[in-house]
Amino acid sequence: MATEPTPMFPTPEEAEYAFYEAMRQGDAAQMMRVWSDDEDVVCIHPGSLRTLGPGAIREAWEHLFTSGPISAFPAQVKAMTGVMSAVHVLIEQIIVNTPRGKDTVNFYATNIYQKGPEGWRMIVHHASPAPREADLFDRPDASRTLH
Repeated sequence: MATEPTPMFPTPEEAEYAFYEAMRQGDAAQMMRVWSDDEDVVCIHPGSLRTLGPGAIREAWEHLFTSGPISAFPAQVKAMTGVMSAVHVLIEQIIVNTPRGKDTVNFYATNIYQKGPEGWRMIVHHASPAPREADLFDRPDASRTLH
């Protein structure tokens, strides 16, 4: 059985799109095609322990996906891109089912990508709970606020 070739992500944005698409599909194999094969990769899910290395990260995603796909959508992405690395700080909006219907839960996330021979790959994902209002308000730098 042939393995699917690793896709080339020419930009960090394309890698990020594939990351959230893998979450929405609940597909750990697709998820791991976004991650670097480097042993120094790190993933921290909200309320979980730090997960180190591709094997442990794969297991963590497989465990999360046992409950099904995750309806996650990135919002308010602040991207800082250099020649070989990119940092995206954003709000993950997760749609969850509640007894009253669907609701949106916000998480702050930092996604770090590194450029290598096969294009851009994720090396860090760190998410933590955010206030319900996070998608409405950002605290701008006071020095940049014009009155």
